[in-house]
Amino acid sequence: MKITDIIKSKKAVLSFEVFPPKTDDKFESVSRAIDEIAALSPDFMSVTYGAGGGTSAYTVAISRHLKECGVNSVAHLSCISSTKADVHEKLAQLKEAGVENILALRGDIPADFAGNLEYRYASELVADIKKAGGFCIGGACYPEGHPESDTLYSDIEHLKIKVDAGCDYLTTQMFFDNDLFYSFLAKAYSAGITVPIIPGIMPITRASQVKRTLTLSGSPMPAKFRRIVDRFGDNPAAMRQAGVAYATEQIIDLYANGIKAVHVYSMNKPEVARAIRDNLSQIV
Repeated sequence: MKITDIIKSKKAVLSFEVFPPKTDDKFESVSRAIDEIAALSPDFMSVTYGAGGGTSAYTVAISRHLKECGVNSVAHLSCISSTKADVHEKLAQLKEAGVENILALRGDIPADFAGNLEYRYASELVADIKKAGGFCIGGACYPEGHPESDTLYSDIEHLKIKVDAGCDYLTTQMFFDNDLFYSFLAKAYSAGITVPIIPGIMPITRASQVKRTLTLSGSPMPAKFRRIVDRFGDNPAAMRQAGVAYATEQIIDLYANGIKAVHVYSMNKPEVARAIRDNLSQIV
C-alpha cells in the first residue's frame, strides 16, 4: 500500500525505521530485531540505504521480506553512491518485489568519496523515479534547515523544487522540540508545499547517543531534555524509560495537534519500538 493512501485511510499512523546490517555476520541478529519490530504491526517500516550505499543490497532484500510479512515497506535510495544504471536496476528489483514506496535521498558524501556524481541533488533522483512510474516517492526535509543551506527559507525553496520534481510526501529529520516542527510546517505551506509532511522522532535512550545525534541532525537539544540526560544519563534503565517517555510525549502532542502520521527512528531496537507502541496502544 502506498504511504499517501495509508495516511488518507487512518486517523493516526505510526511507523518505524530500521537499518540493514553493515556486515554479513550481523545479518541474523539484525533480521531478528527487524522481525520483532514488524511483529508490532506498524503501518509501515522504512529501510535505510546506508552511508555511501554500503548496505544497499540488503535494503531491497529486507524491504521484500517485510512485504512478505504483511508490513508495508519503504526502501531508501541514495544518490551519492548510485549511477543511473544502479538506480534503474534497483527500481526494477523493487517493482519485482512488490515494494511501492521509496524514500529518495541525496545522502551524505563520505569524506573519502572520489567517484563521479551522476545525481547531484535528490530532486534529480526523484525525477528519475517518477519517470519509472508506479512508486510513491518520499523525500527528506529539515525543520531547522539543511546544514548546508544558508537559511531555512532558502532550504524550503530547494525543498519546493524537490516536491515539484515528484515527491508525494516528506519525512523530517529528527527534532526534539515540536514547536520547531510546527513553525517549519507553516513556512512550508506558505511556500506552496502541500504534500503530507511526516515528523520524525528519535527516542534517545542512552546518554552516549546525545553527542552523535546532535552532530547528525544539527538539532538543538531543549533544556528540558538536557535535564533528563543530566539526571538519568548514568542509569541505563532510567535513561531508557525517560527517553521513551519524552519521545511518547512528543508523539502524543503531534497527534493532538492534527498530525496524522509519525515516523519513529527506532534504530533496530525492538524494546524501544515496543515501549512506544505500548504507550500509544489506545491512540493508534
